[in-house]
Amino acid sequence: MAMDIEKKIYLKRQLGYFWGTNFLIINIIGAGIFVSPKGVLQYSSMNVGVSLCVWVFCAVLSLTSTLCAAEIGITFPYTVAHYYFLKRCFGPFVAFLRLWTSLFTGPGVLASQALLLAEYGIQPFYPSCSAPAVPKKCLALAMLWIVGILNSRGVKELSWLQTVSTVLKMGILSFISLSGLFLLVTGRKENVRRLQNAFDAEFPEVSRLIEAIFQGYFAFSGGGSFTYVAGELKEPSKTIPRCIFTALPLVTVVYLLANLSYLTVLSPQELLSSDAVALTWTDRVIPQLTWSVPFAISASLFSNLVTSVFETSRTSYIASKNGQLPLLCSTLNVHSSPFMAVLLDVSMGSIAIVLTNLIELINYLFFVFSIWTVLSVIGILKLRYQEPNLHRPYKVFSPFLFITAAISLSMVLIPLIKSPKMQYIYVFLFFLGGLLFYVPLIHFKLKLMWFQKLTCYLQLLFNICIPDVSDEHVPEEES
Repeated sequence: MAMDIEKKIYLKRQLGYFWGTNFLIINIIGAGIFVSPKGVLQYSSMNVGVSLCVWVFCAVLSLTSTLCAAEIGITFPYTVAHYYFLKRCFGPFVAFLRLWTSLFTGPGVLASQALLLAEYGIQPFYPSCSAPAVPKKCLALAMLWIVGILNSRGVKELSWLQTVSTVLKMGILSFISLSGLFLLVTGRKENVRRLQNAFDAEFPEVSRLIEAIFQGYFAFSGGGSFTYVAGELKEPSKTIPRCIFTALPLVTVVYLLANLSYLTVLSPQELLSSDAVALTWTDRVIPQLTWSVPFAISASLFSNLVTSVFETSRTSYIASKNGQLPLLCSTLNVHSSPFMAVLLDVSMGSIAIVLTNLIELINYLFFVFSIWTVLSVIGILKLRYQEPNLHRPYKVFSPFLFITAAISLSMVLIPLIKSPKMQYIYVFLFFLGGLLFYVPLIHFKLKLMWFQKLTCYLQLLFNICIPDVSDEHVPEEES
């Protein structure tokens, strides 16, 4: 591969506080706030008061779990820090299982985001009916591959897009929030009446309440995304806490006001029957803007898709560097982007787009994420006991660890006990399926000669190479 020998190719620390705050806001404010209000209300048995309490609960859970992730990212300031963390705490097999689930849950998230983007982007062309499935899936596929191309151009190429997206998202949600607040303050009877006697409806069963939390937590997911980019942040021990305490309070206030606004304008029945809540709300309040809002939302969701591909490709890249994926996935192009990892994730996401059912997918994704959250908290406590002298510039408040573990564990056990479904059993079988790949390919290091030849050919075809050593790589003795 021909290139300047003076120019080293590796993931660089070039991202600061402003980029980090944008990155966190973009990760949290995504598809969730435009999908989850419907799911939360549905699983709360249409009890408006309970649904609002679920949103508050999800905000607290997001804060505690994000702070736990912050300790991991600061203690191990490397790209995909949670992978190194699990490998150090529980060994290479557990780290591989985390990778194994990510290889499939990651494309599932990409598919759901691309489909939602397509839903908002294409709906204005079908004002009197739902958009057909085929054009929607074609648009989703096109958006996903455009995002893949953008990610292959490197981190700096994405900075301007993130800034514009943050402004659009906060502008849309602020408009919805302030409009609903104005309707409440002005005291119009038809608006105020919707929130009166909010707790009069039937209280949901515990198992359904857990599923409502899954739906709400989906809107807050992304708080731990710093573990994916800790190796590319400047001074992560300072940058990560500052970004968290800037972004999370802001997002929480906006989310609560947005949900109040939805419920002020729409009845529970209307909200449940809507496929695009923000569009229905706009059509009711300011119908003149109905055409413009979908495109603004689509533009903001497009950036979420960019960021999700960014994160999932980093996981494949780091796992490859540690010998748990083919060497090909750890190659970088001249823009210091893991090109083959991006190509792999976009390809798998394209397959998932055809099969995605958004509401059910959210439940099963966050059932899996809850399992890994419990293991992460156990790992933090384990390291604190076994390695008390390990350098920790930041330590999360201990009660937060137990709160996060207790909530996440209940979100795993209660659905299994109260409302067992075969799909949850399939999740555990899927976990065990990782053994079929780990034992021959990782433990016994089985080499496939044809794949090594393919690696050389693809390196020449795409002009990619193995990266140079940098400070984002964990020395072998630490891992």
